Parts: sequence; structure tokens; C-alpha cells
Amino acid sequence: MNSGAEIAKDEEIREAVSLKYRFDRLEFAGSLGDLGVLLPLGIGMILINGLSAMGLCLSVGLFYIFSGLYYGVTVPVQPMKVIGAYAVATAMSPAQISASAAWIGLIMLIIGGSGAITLIGRYTPKSVINGVQLSTGVLLMAEGVRFMMGTSRLQQLQNASEPYLAVQNLGPVPLGILLGVAGAVLTFFLIDNKKLPAGLIVVLTGLFVGLTLGTHQGFDRLEVGLSLPDILPFGFPTRADFTLALLLLVIPQVPMTLGNAVIANADLSKQYFGEASRKVTYKGLCISMGLANFLAFFLGGMPLCHGAGGLAAHYRFGARTAGSNLMIGAIFVALAVFLGSHALSVLYLLPMSILGILLLFAGNQLAMTVIDVKERKDMFVVLVILGITVASNLAVGFIVGIVLAYALCWDKLNL
Repeated sequence: MNSGAEIAKDEEIREAVSLKYRFDRLEFAGSLGDLGVLLPLGIGMILINGLSAMGLCLSVGLFYIFSGLYYGVTVPVQPMKVIGAYAVATAMSPAQISASAAWIGLIMLIIGGSGAITLIGRYTPKSVINGVQLSTGVLLMAEGVRFMMGTSRLQQLQNASEPYLAVQNLGPVPLGILLGVAGAVLTFFLIDNKKLPAGLIVVLTGLFVGLTLGTHQGFDRLEVGLSLPDILPFGFPTRADFTLALLLLVIPQVPMTLGNAVIANADLSKQYFGEASRKVTYKGLCISMGLANFLAFFLGGMPLCHGAGGLAAHYRFGARTAGSNLMIGAIFVALAVFLGSHALSVLYLLPMSILGILLLFAGNQLAMTVIDVKERKDMFVVLVILGITVASNLAVGFIVGIVLAYALCWDKLNL
């Protein structure tokens, strides 16, 4: 006999199958769930690397919309984290980042179009997928806590825990920690509330704080009008740009993309949406990411992917249909078209600690997917991948996990 939770889950899946688009406060709340990943890296790459704010917002928005229209279920859009983190840390040029988007686009189209990803997915053990999901979830939770404590890379570079708030402390306590704790408590109470969705209330609270206590950076130059994007705003990358991008950004990113944005993401989508996610295939995800990165290349945006963490974030905060994609996509397109290069001024309104809350709960949702792992050998693989990821990176953990999982198939190896 199914438990009450299983019956409720089945009802949600049936609703997703029968209703492709829904536009209500739950879908809107869910659409905001992944801003904790998207905005910090996006803002960092605009401020530090000089990417186009308009190109970034437009490519993100269009990718959200077309993904929702094609796949027919909630589909995440995220920055490529290895590329983003390394580019911000080393202040790489926008031309080099654009070159990495072109490389990723080409590689994803080749891997997807040739069918190679189908073989990779077929022979990737379930324990490795669980390890990628747990590791990504833990990384998201850890980054969420850093946002609340003011110790993330972007906050350190800005030398402030809340770079875009005029008030940093209330007495001896950093404001970010107070906002983080209050927001987390609020989320706990509202996480399953359908009338007052947690994601929507937390984000609106953050915007209110930003409007009342924010520095309002760039508001004096804010103009509303129609803007058209520049094509190749940084010019065509040089041969040196392409070489550096391939060696420093793309090669470390590809294994993580295949493990998290393709295989783990497709697996999680089927777990959440069942038959409704039939178009969310390994091949489809590779091709859509390939096309999106060529779009980012031409518009001067950042390299983009789908990601299991993003899907967990959207789902945790209420997204159940492709309507969430259309709503968040429309917001980013509107920011690009009506505010152009000034779109960043609006994004500054969300405090970092509020983004940290979204990350914390999204990471927890994703990490909890390993609860069904029963075999001791499988759990060993999951935990080894987690340990390697924390010590090194997810790409290395993914590769080592595959080797270890096949080695443990040998009967003489017992744990």
C-alpha cells in the first residue's frame, strides 16, 4: 500500500502530465527558486569580467522560454559553474568567456547529435548519478551559508557581506546573518503553503529590504526604453582566446556538465514528472545547451547549462509545469529589452543572504534524492564522490565514481 506522501506525489505527477502550463503564485514562486545560483555568478561575471548585462539577461531569458516550450515541464537554466567560478577568480576577459561558450556549444552539439551521450548515460551507474546529486546539493547548501555569512567569493571581492545594502550591521550582528536566519525560519513555516509560497514571500521580502535599505546603485541612470542587443559585442575571439578558453575553462567543465546538467538532471526530471518529462533526454539536453551557448556567444552572455540543482530548486519552491519557465524567462527578457545595460541595477536589489536561503533549501532538496540508496557499495560510491568533490571538484568526482562503481561490481571486493 502506498503511503500518503507517495499518493500525493503521484497526484502531482498526474497533474503535470495533464497540465503543461500553469500560471499561478506557486509556479511563480518556483520560477524564482534558482536565482541563488544564477544571480551571483551572473553579477560577478558582469562586474569583474565585463560581460554584457543585456546579453546575459536576454540569453538567460530566451533559454528559459524556449526550454519550457520544447520540454513541456519545468527545466532549469544555470551558469556553468566551473567556467564562471574560474573566470571570476582570475578576471578573464569577456572575449575568452565568449570563446568558452562557443567551445561548449560545439562540444555539446557533437556529443548530443552523434548519440555519444546516450552511451555515456546508459553505462553511468545509478550510484554515480546519486553521488553527483548529493555532491551538488552539499555544494549548494555550503554556498548558501557563505552568502548568509558574507564569505562568498563575490562578497569578498566587494569587501562587504551585503555589497548593495547601505546598512551592513545591526549592532554587533551582520545584517546578512539576521536576514538569513529570519528568511530560513520563514521558509520553514511556508515551504508547503500554497497560499503564501515560501519562494515568493522570501524574494518579495528581499526586494523590500533592497528598496528600503539598498544603495540603489545605478538608479540615477536608470532609463526605460526599447533596447536591441549587440551581436558579438566584444568582437570575434582571437586564436589565443580560443586556446586559453579550451584549456582553462572548457575541458574542466565538460565532465561536470555531462554528469550534473545532463545525466543527473534527466534522471531527476523523470523522478519528479514521470511521463511528462519524456522529452527531457540526454540527447535533447545536450542539443539545447549547445544552441543556448551559441546564443550566449553571439550576445556576449555567460555559458549556460541545465542542472540538477536548479531543477531541485524550482521544484522545491513550487514549480510543477513549464509555466514557471515562461514567467522567469519573460522577466529576464523584459529586463534586457526595456532596461538594457541598466538591468543590473534591478538585480542588485536582492540581498545576498536572501539568495543564500534559496540555495540552502534547493541544495537540501537535491541532496535528499539519495535517501533511496540501500546497497552498501552504492552508498560507498556516493560518499567517495562527495569527498572528492569537496576536496577537488565535481568533474573529478564524477570520473572517479564511474571507475569505482565498476570496480565494486567485482564479487571479490566487499565493504
